[in-house]
Order: sequence, then structure tokens, then C-alpha cells
Amino acid sequence: MIDRILLNARIHTLNPAQPTATALAIWRERIVAVGTDDVIRALAGPRTTIDDAEGRAVIPGLTDAHIHWEGVARSLHSVDLFEVPSKEEALRRVAARARQTPPGEWIVGRGWTQAVWPDAAFPTAADLDAVAPDHPVYLGAKSGHAAWVNSLALRRAGITASTPDPAGGAFVRDAHGAPTGLLLEDPAMTLVARHVPAPTPEQVAGWMAQAQRQAWAAGLTGLHDYDNPGCLAALQILRERGDLGLRVLKQINDPWIEHAHELGLRSGFGDEWLRIGGLKIFADGALGPRTAHMIAPYEGEPDNVGIVVTDKETMFELVSRASAAGLPSTIHAIGDRAVHDVLDVYEAVRAEEAARGVPRAARRHRIEHVQLIHPDDAGRLGALGIIASMQPIHATSDYEMADRYWGARARWSYNWRLQLEAGAVLAFGSDAPVEPFAPLLGVFAAVTRRRPDGSPGPDGWYPEGRLDVDTTLRAFTQGPAYAAGMERDLGTLAPGYLADLLVLDRDLYTIPPDEILATRILGTMVGGEWKHRLFE
Repeated sequence: MIDRILLNARIHTLNPAQPTATALAIWRERIVAVGTDDVIRALAGPRTTIDDAEGRAVIPGLTDAHIHWEGVARSLHSVDLFEVPSKEEALRRVAARARQTPPGEWIVGRGWTQAVWPDAAFPTAADLDAVAPDHPVYLGAKSGHAAWVNSLALRRAGITASTPDPAGGAFVRDAHGAPTGLLLEDPAMTLVARHVPAPTPEQVAGWMAQAQRQAWAAGLTGLHDYDNPGCLAALQILRERGDLGLRVLKQINDPWIEHAHELGLRSGFGDEWLRIGGLKIFADGALGPRTAHMIAPYEGEPDNVGIVVTDKETMFELVSRASAAGLPSTIHAIGDRAVHDVLDVYEAVRAEEAARGVPRAARRHRIEHVQLIHPDDAGRLGALGIIASMQPIHATSDYEMADRYWGARARWSYNWRLQLEAGAVLAFGSDAPVEPFAPLLGVFAAVTRRRPDGSPGPDGWYPEGRLDVDTTLRAFTQGPAYAAGMERDLGTLAPGYLADLLVLDRDLYTIPPDEILATRILGTMVGGEWKHRLFE
């Protein structure tokens, strides 16, 4: 019995054996046949639902290979500071929330970046004290690697001039050594963030259900999550209720990896909806707060080479043990020194794996971001079989900062074509809520290397890094599927694959690149069920 048939479509299957088709048939959650309208229509039974795509384009569902899903869900209920154009606008929004919030309760927000402000100066606690003196305030930066807090928040956390910087983090200080209210990197941020009352898993699950609807409308059918165990608890609630409608690969951040080892968890544990990925480690910081770890100092900052969040020896110990326990690793590395050190770690662990007879495909290690790589390291991801998990939208968001702080080195940054040509598998994502979880924005960035407003010009920023649409779509479909160990289930519209697909109002393969941003998602199907549908 065929449950559903989709006819009269322009289907891009991403299957080299059958690149295009006009129809497909679905039984339960999977595709059972792909072909012409006449052939597929003949498979219909009395209870088969037939959907007419009316000539519209169909592609596999898209996966965001790097997202902070609990952070996305929480951001729907916090002060929205995403790329506000000035510090004054940020303060106005905080003041508005303070008027609605009982004194003493926390105000939480995220998304600010001083790089887009007129003076590009970091904000201070005193700025927040002026508009919210009676509320502790915690505002995460867009990068996720800095936080802006007020004096009451510092007092709640017991942070004073005598408080030492935590390992892997820092407090920005004034001339007298007093913290200014800017916290750099997670070890410093956590000292304040842990005092913010945590929502219950039920609350987070409710927020995720709202975010999930937005994800379907954006064209997402899956995601790879990088948040903490609270996110997994909420995802399990949705799964138990049958409400989880995205296919989630859940990574395990290194503070909790010992618990995973004690439980004997291995990569792939779970099902087609929710499964364990691998160990997540932070090697360094980010470009925005200039904490990415560099081989040479930042331009104009001769004493600044960034911050080491996890040293090389510790990374090796963590990755080696995880590999022996059946878990790949995925390591955040943005600066060229961080990328170099991570590659050294992976090279050593690959040698251990080879000695044990473990094939490379059994440990699908990744580097997250790979934002700047030294020319001498350019081919090492491909040579070692390391997945390049990259976010095209970062290139267009960050190019001005990259030019300013990395100078001539920027030509080696955000270069996904370089990794592709060196043989690395690309897995694209957004890093939301750092950027919007809108994969078509990422497609546009990868194809044009331009912002939606056209900057920096018609050819894009370092245009030699541009990709074509087909390669980009594979990086949002088949790349993440491979990284999750699900390449036989996801990323292709072919018999035996899960019926995760999108219906678009125009064909990405034939339209001019400038029309990508105008493309509408008319239908999102996950597991043979329409989760989002705007066509009859």
C-alpha cells in the first residue's frame, strides 16, 4: 500500500543514478519509488493521498549541521539584541524589558555585537546600570563568546577586582583592575550565567515546539545540536510525546563526557529522530571578541593572539579516549593556531585508530567553523578524513572584521571551496542563534559570498571561494547526513530513504543567484508528513 504520492514536480533527487524526476511514492516514513508521473501514479491504491506539486521544484530536506537549539528556543523569550545598530538601541530594549519585569528578577538577552556600532567599542556594566539598576542583567553576544552584564549581576556572582580570571576565560578590567562588565569565553561567562534561574525541561520543550514550527517554515528537517544536557532532556520530552518533528543529532559537550563514558554511550545510539553524535570541545574563542587563537597577533593588537580554551594536550586526551569508547569528536576552532592544533590532535588520534584497525568512516571527526586556516594546513582536513563543518553566513557577516583584524590572512578564511577541493566533506549550518536559522540565507552566502544588501560588491568577498547551487545543497543535505552516520537514510530522494523534502516556489538550479533570497518554502515534509504547507 502506498500512503502518499507527489506528482507533477521538478524533483532534484541528489541521486547521481537518477538526478531528476517528476514524481515519488511514499510508504510510511520512506520513499519507495521515484520516477515519472505515469509510472508513479500507477502505484496508487484506494487510500493513497495524491499531492500535485503543480510543476514546483522539490529538493531533499535541509539540515542545519551546527545549531544551539535550546539557545534558539530560549531566544524567542529573551530580549532580542540581534545586530542592534547601536549600544543606545540595546539599552533602550533592556530598559523596556526592565519596566515590565519585577525588581530583582533577571533580564536576559542576546545577539549584540559591538562591531556594527558606530564606535565599535565594548559596552560596560555602567551602561546597563543606568537603565536597569534594580535587575541583574545578562546579555550574550552574537558570537556566543562574550557576555555583557551589569553591576548587580557581578555582585550576585561575587565577582570583584580580586576575582582571578578563570582558566580559558577572562574579565575585561578597567585601569584599576575592576571588572568592567564584559566577560570573555564560557569559563568567565558561566560564573554569572549559572546564577540565572534555569527553566524547567517542560518549559524548554514548549519553547522548542514553537521554534520547530519556524524551522519547518525555513526549510529545515534536521539539525545537529551543540547545547548542554538540558537540551537533550527537552528533546526527549518532545520525542516521548511524538511531537519531535526534526531529526536531531545531539553532541555531548566535554564537561559531561565522563558521564557518557560511564554509561557506555556510543555514536549513533538512538533512533532516526534523536541520536547521539560525539564529543564537543572548544579549542578557542571567536573573532568578534578577538579571542580566536592565532599564530600571529591580530592586526593592530601586537600583544593579542586570542585565548586557548582547551589546551592541545587536554584535547588529545579527550579525543583519544572518546575514540576508543566509540565516539567521534567535533572541535570548535576558529583561529589558525587553534585549527592547526586540532589537526595535530586528530592526526595523532587517527594513528591510534589505524593501529586498532578502526576505519576512518567509523569515527567521523569534525572541525566546527574552520574560519581561518594557515596555508600549510589547508589540505589536512581532507587528508585526515575530517569533516569541515562550516557556516557560510559567517563569511558574509564577518568579512569586515576579518579584513580588519586578520588583514591579508583573510583570504584563507571562510574558504569552504578550499576544503572541498582538498577532499573534505562539507557540512553546512548556521550556528544559530548566533545567526538566523534560515538555510536559504546560507545557500545565498555560499553561492555569492555577498550579504543580502549586495555588499561588498557584485563578485562577493574573495569570490574564488564561491560554490554552485548543487554543491551547496549537498553541504546542507548529504554532508550533514554523512556526519550523522545517516547517509543511507537522509540527503537523497531515492527508494529506501526517509521522505524528508521541500517544495519551493522556484527552482534554485535555474534562477539567478539574486533570487535565492526571494525563494519561498511552500512545503516541508518530514517522514512522509507535511509539517509546513502553503500549497493546495
